[in-house]
Amino acid sequence: QLQLVESGGGLVQPGGSLRLSCAASGFTLDDMHIGWFRQAPGKEREGVSCLSSGGSVNYADSVKGRFTISRDNAKNTVYLQMNKLKPEDAAIYYCAAVSRISVVCVLNSARYAYWGQGTQVTVSS
Repeated sequence: QLQLVESGGGLVQPGGSLRLSCAASGFTLDDMHIGWFRQAPGKEREGVSCLSSGGSVNYADSVKGRFTISRDNAKNTVYLQMNKLKPEDAAIYYCAAVSRISVVCVLNSARYAYWGQGTQVTVSS
């Protein structure tokens, strides 16, 4: 059974850092593209970053230079390192997976078939 479990969310002050984890089971990262998405209250879900099975990455303009996506194949886990956090980064963050039917990953939530339960990130002083 394919499962994604996020962790690492919490409360952080503006300018601070958090590292989110997405632990995958039921498949290996070589077989799937993994995306991070977020949804703030009253807003649509938006793509943050994704990592293809081949290792290519993609970032939303709003997080470029501040967020880094990576993976540990041995742990079957994808990470999202978030630095220089801003109040507008506050949201529920979800990881999602899709079979590697394309070479690159995209930040379109409709393309992703499997989702975790989300982890809350709050950025406030």
